[in-house]
Amino acid sequence: MSWIFWVLAAITIAGAMATVLVHRLVHAALGAAVAFVGLALLFLSLDAQFAGFAQLMVYVGAVTILILFAILMTQSGELNQTNAKQHTVFSPGAWWGLIVAALVFAVLGYAVNQSQAALTKAGAANAAVPSATVAEIGQAFVGRYVLPLEIVALILTAALIGAVVIAMNEKGETQ
Repeated sequence: MSWIFWVLAAITIAGAMATVLVHRLVHAALGAAVAFVGLALLFLSLDAQFAGFAQLMVYVGAVTILILFAILMTQSGELNQTNAKQHTVFSPGAWWGLIVAALVFAVLGYAVNQSQAALTKAGAANAAVPSATVAEIGQAFVGRYVLPLEIVALILTAALIGAVVIAMNEKGETQ
């Protein structure tokens, strides 16, 4: 593996760790944005242009901004003050989360190993790999898959409007 992979992996892991370990929600959202950018760059380094640019546009461009707006609109002055008793990094239920994450990782690792073994056994490693360009995927989105694309756009718009309405109601009640 090249040094570029290791640098991008370190950026992605650092962003993910910052998301989990920092105490302020805004900083956690920015850590998630760094992790999303690292993943997008990893996709681009693997010549998966569509996945990389979709990661940039959807997660960095839309989801992170939506999270930041929701945090900034719903956060009051009382939430910014840290409690003096909270000096622990992990919550008491964090061990259960680590156990579940390890089990999921083990199952996924087993599935990947079994699928690679099945591919090499069947001789599918020499078969032609299907490829699609970004232009072909774009044509499919505005042609065959235009209805699902519009439905996703409406759901994201409804979620943003719902976050604004909830934030307005909470601010109106506290004043």
